[in-house]
Amino acid sequence: MKILLVGEYSRLHNSLKEGLQELGHQAYILGSTDGFKNYPVDFPIIKKWDSGILKKVKVALYLLTNFDISSYFTYRQFLKNKHKYVEFDIVQLINENSFYCEPFYEKKILKFIFENNKKTFLLTCGDDYLNVKYNFENPKIKSVIQPYLLGKIKHKQFLGVLKFRKKSFEKLHYFIHKNIAGLITSDLDYHIPIQNNKKYLGLIPNPINCKKIEFIPSNSLTKIIIFHGINSESYFKKGNDFFEEALEIISAKYANKTEIITSRSIPYQEYINLYNKSHILLDQVYAHDQGYNALEAMAKGKVVFTGAEQEFTDYYNLTEKVAINAKPDIDYLVKELSFLIENPDEIIAISKRARAFIEKEHNYIQIAKKYLETWNF
Repeated sequence: MKILLVGEYSRLHNSLKEGLQELGHQAYILGSTDGFKNYPVDFPIIKKWDSGILKKVKVALYLLTNFDISSYFTYRQFLKNKHKYVEFDIVQLINENSFYCEPFYEKKILKFIFENNKKTFLLTCGDDYLNVKYNFENPKIKSVIQPYLLGKIKHKQFLGVLKFRKKSFEKLHYFIHKNIAGLITSDLDYHIPIQNNKKYLGLIPNPINCKKIEFIPSNSLTKIIIFHGINSESYFKKGNDFFEEALEIISAKYANKTEIITSRSIPYQEYINLYNKSHILLDQVYAHDQGYNALEAMAKGKVVFTGAEQEFTDYYNLTEKVAINAKPDIDYLVKELSFLIENPDEIIAISKRARAFIEKEHNYIQIAKKYLETWNF
């Protein structure tokens, strides 16, 4: 089959592409390069007017006229190469705003895709209309809505989530759902809000290509190395405030037993080099399941503090921990970290189970097969 994967911001579509190619299919990725991570795409769309003085001009123009020039240029780039995006057996959108355009231009692009390819599917692995709506209606359930409602995240910094509450994005949502063949999710944080949707075809776990990720055994544990990588833009969304306060207590309590590495918005390769040294990695506190960053760290054998709620344990029928369920609770985090520091054998055991779990449940070739079965339902 000939398959077009639209959008990339976590390496999900790259790993899926590799699995599909191993199975003999033609797969291509269309999308914007994702900032500092710069994931490879076959058909790149260059984001314009997105930095420096041009970004300021763009914002001023939008405030004055409600015209988004970045969306216009994205649409123009798409039109210039539209002959490349036709006659695919399968097209998969990574979310409801795969081209990062305002709804007017997003809809024009999608209309062309729907009309010139056989079947289009929507993958929910990020914010969209349904999960944002669900999380606001259920504020006690773990989600990034919680720190926003507590006033930790300013309105302006949360626009990437809040836009899905706008009427224009609601209309875009219904337009997409009217034209897609089906809806797929990548983990439980997106499965829970839409499990009763008529077009929902089920959860397919994130594909991980373990051939490209080396397992790093946790052998020397004379000092437990804890890594906390902070992206300033998502500081409160990930619950970094809870991690930082917990680490202050841990560093005082176990000064001779631990080394704590904290990074802030550093280049991706430097980030990877630092976290490769660690035994424990602090990821996020507001999730039920693991995102891509956590899964890759687990594949390397890190003990990851991330989403691992009871729903996750039940879904995969786990009887032993493969990750530590993180919560927005400082005392709880200190307790869990203290246990690992005082019981280093548990770090070794979880490390091995984490890698085995990724190999079993997230194997990129097996996941590609699941996608093929779902697309051909």
